[in-house]
Amino acid sequence: ALRSLRSDELTAAARELGVIDVVLLDHPDGALDRVPVEALAGEVARVAAQVGADLLIAFDDGGVTGHSDHRQATQAAVVAGGRLSVPVLGGTVTEEVARVLRLELGVPFAGRPPGELAAEIQVDRSAQRRAIAYHASQSSDNPVLRRRLALQGDTEVLCWLRPPGSDQSGGSDPAGNGPKGRGGP
Repeated sequence: ALRSLRSDELTAAARELGVIDVVLLDHPDGALDRVPVEALAGEVARVAAQVGADLLIAFDDGGVTGHSDHRQATQAAVVAGGRLSVPVLGGTVTEEVARVLRLELGVPFAGRPPGELAAEIQVDRSAQRRAIAYHASQSSDNPVLRRRLALQGDTEVLCWLRPPGSDQSGGSDPAGNGPKGRGGP
């Protein structure tokens, strides 16, 4: 039932944002870390190749919040980016936002200093908030999400996990310990 609910929520949120095509892989929520990174990366690479992706976007290494599903998804994106020779951006928060979230809410957010940010993008939070509202199973009564958005204002920040022009050896290490380094733009 949760898979069906999350699928419906994702489809509705994507529609709100104008996203035409959504592919939801079949893995249980909260157990993605049990799927080998190489297998997951193969699935991501297959879908990315089918749509002709020239860029992948994931969470920052460490999953930003430390969530095991987010960490595993990020590692898979970096490995898939290496296989496809495409860059990978990570959605992140600044060090200051992470510090405040850790202090106020006790959450294990990791942020980036200004020199490690690849881009700061102005976003329409009203459209994003409408899309978030469709994810009721994850966003209702979520003080961490509300506070993060308030701290970020209308700005999202991104960092390179696999910069443009990286060779095949860039990105995740062969042992599957996550992206190498915290390279900037």
